[in-house]
Amino acid sequence: MDDKKFEQYLESLRVKPGKTVSLVKDFDTDYDHKSMTKEEGEVLLAEGIENLSKMQDCLYAENRHSILIVIQAMDAAGKDSVIKHVMTGLNPQGVTVTSFKTPSKLELEHDYLWRHYIALPARGDIGIFNRSHYENVLVTRVHPEYVLGENIPGIEKLEDITPEFWAKRMKQINRFEKNLKQNGTMILKFFLYVSKKEQKKRFLERIDDPTKNWKFSAADVAERDKWDEYMKAYEELLTATSKEHAPWFVLPADDKWFTRLCMAAIITKEFKTLNCRYPELAPAEKAKLAAIRTQLLAQKD
Repeated sequence: MDDKKFEQYLESLRVKPGKTVSLVKDFDTDYDHKSMTKEEGEVLLAEGIENLSKMQDCLYAENRHSILIVIQAMDAAGKDSVIKHVMTGLNPQGVTVTSFKTPSKLELEHDYLWRHYIALPARGDIGIFNRSHYENVLVTRVHPEYVLGENIPGIEKLEDITPEFWAKRMKQINRFEKNLKQNGTMILKFFLYVSKKEQKKRFLERIDDPTKNWKFSAADVAERDKWDEYMKAYEELLTATSKEHAPWFVLPADDKWFTRLCMAAIITKEFKTLNCRYPELAPAEKAKLAAIRTQLLAQKD
């Protein structure tokens, strides 16, 4: 696959704003290997990781923007793996990975966005949300009883959680992200689209391999039984929340190596649009540096 075709392919993974998403019709969980081998992909990924490292250095030095990477997926789709491999070349001091679990008692005493807001990356940094504020229109959509634990005014029983409630919550998330964008945060959102067949395979690997037993949870199988409900929830959130200022990308996740390559390439491409520049000193400061350089050269070791 030449560079131009690959760029066109990456663009096809973007959810166009205003488009009604059908995952089965619009996206694939797998990739046709005939155009690129795994070995070729790994070489490209290594190049992408090196580019990301250079870009991160400039991002940190400029200290004007931050980057928020949101990763959502069904269990066993490879979220941890893609973070580990794609971000391996970055400076740990400038990257924060936050994994959001079941809300704590303290977190439930605030609005659902509070715990995500306080985890946002500072200027010059990269933040990665392994699961995110979108759990509040995914897990809670499939299990609306969880919403009752938020003690929201006017929401006292399941019948109060109407389609209008979810539409309002989507709009709240859009406002949240637009505010971040307007204040210097680039937002890139990735849905790792794994097939139900591949998930089953990975679950069995976790059961059969003693070193992976710790990754398996019986609760994951229970959620698998609600696969269709989750896919419908994903389609609705992708349709409602992929915006120019905060796009969603649906990455095929049945082959982990290709998922990693796509994510690295998309982040690199979007990163370039920030046009980051290293700070340039004023003439007076440059003159001071020149004078100090002369002094150092004149000194004897």
